[in-house]
Amino acid sequence: MTKIIEKDTEISRKYNDLIYQSDLAKRNVADLQGIIELLKKKDMLVRVKSEVQMKHEMAGIAAKFHGGKAVLFEKLHNSNVPLVTGLYWNRKVIAEIFNVEERQLPFLTADAIQKWSKKPIDPEVIDKGPANEIIVDTQDDLLKDIPIPTHGLQDGGPYLDSCVLIAKDPETGVRNASIQRMMVTGPNRLTMLMDMGRHLRDYYERAEKIGKPLEITINNGVGLAVHFASTTPSSAAPLDADELGVASELLGEPLKLIRSQTVDVEGIADAQYVIEGEILPHIRENEGPAAEVTGYYAAAGDRWVVNVKAVTRRKKPIFHTIMPGKEVYNAVGLMAEASVYQKVSSMVPDVQDVHLSYGGCGFYHANVQIKKSIEGVQKNAIMATLAAFPPLRRVTVVDEDVDIYNPEDIEWALATRHDPERDMILIPDARGHELNPITDDGIGTKIGIDATAPYPRPWEFQRLDMQQVKLQDYDIEA
Repeated sequence: MTKIIEKDTEISRKYNDLIYQSDLAKRNVADLQGIIELLKKKDMLVRVKSEVQMKHEMAGIAAKFHGGKAVLFEKLHNSNVPLVTGLYWNRKVIAEIFNVEERQLPFLTADAIQKWSKKPIDPEVIDKGPANEIIVDTQDDLLKDIPIPTHGLQDGGPYLDSCVLIAKDPETGVRNASIQRMMVTGPNRLTMLMDMGRHLRDYYERAEKIGKPLEITINNGVGLAVHFASTTPSSAAPLDADELGVASELLGEPLKLIRSQTVDVEGIADAQYVIEGEILPHIRENEGPAAEVTGYYAAAGDRWVVNVKAVTRRKKPIFHTIMPGKEVYNAVGLMAEASVYQKVSSMVPDVQDVHLSYGGCGFYHANVQIKKSIEGVQKNAIMATLAAFPPLRRVTVVDEDVDIYNPEDIEWALATRHDPERDMILIPDARGHELNPITDDGIGTKIGIDATAPYPRPWEFQRLDMQQVKLQDYDIEA
């Protein structure tokens, strides 16, 4: 048994009993085949055995199970490769894979970021791994054997939406990992979105200035450790740091990377597919519409172009896709929660927990739980939270007796502890997230909401409580 959190960290004082069986956990978080076998054993997997079309039908079926068990499609039309989705849309499933309690997930990832920032574990580069067992030998249509689905009825085409994209800083060679949406536009061609303010776009723009393409690998079907490392917010990962080290921290050993065939960027050794390519300079082509994190379609536009140069894969791969909705919210929100908690609690020790809610797309609304030691600290928590994660539009702060994971409890606090006249902070014309359609290309008003009781707490704000009992101690016929 291996302790995940050291005794000397703030996080570990609450969760120093967070332990798991390291060998099992490493396989679960590193390898998609291992994850699927685990979910089968735990009755957390739906298996669709009928033949299903990749265009629209797969997504329509998967949507019926949204938020529940993961879904494995065993027979796709014109493909002998299975497809899995829903790995991230239920935190109970994610917790089972990591072998921890559901509420401990953000603290597990926060601790990994904290340890990595102090003592990074560099990935290990090897020549051969599962992801290059097969080297695709045709140049006519490198993408034809990959079962890339089309989700939304108005999507512009098939999309890669769960792949971890690895690039290197054109000046320093430091690796960056991120998840980008990429639409298939040709046999060896993709168009992609690059958000403003992210490291990948910074890498590309510097390469483009000198007229060079930015080499990349696109890794499909990675384990959870790599996926969550790639969603580490920029605020927690400096430009000169290889955030794949967060995956090494979660694994408890160096992450294995494989050398590529055609580019000077490595792939993930345990991936299902590695697509090697380059983002071309000074070329833009149509991309979209695309189902996005907001639950709306992102409009089509002229965006960046990827030339695919090579593909390697496992002998028996499983394709992984992410459905719009809770799966995206958790995939992004868990690492964002971890980063926000780590930063805000270091500045405001009264902060107990942070949750990026599903209603806020896992990206735009944060609920913050504090245990007041003095009046006014809730306002400090609001400002610190907004600063810690720029995409946020709303921060709601509540007391320690309010469950921040329960929307009904949050609403109760708003109804009984929030006075709109004095308990709101408005910040107009602030930089946010350009994919949110209510903003003006990312510029909009942010709001902080104080839903805490006065300190010290008067009698009229004392919440009803009950004696704690164990029902198994009683003779009860239900």
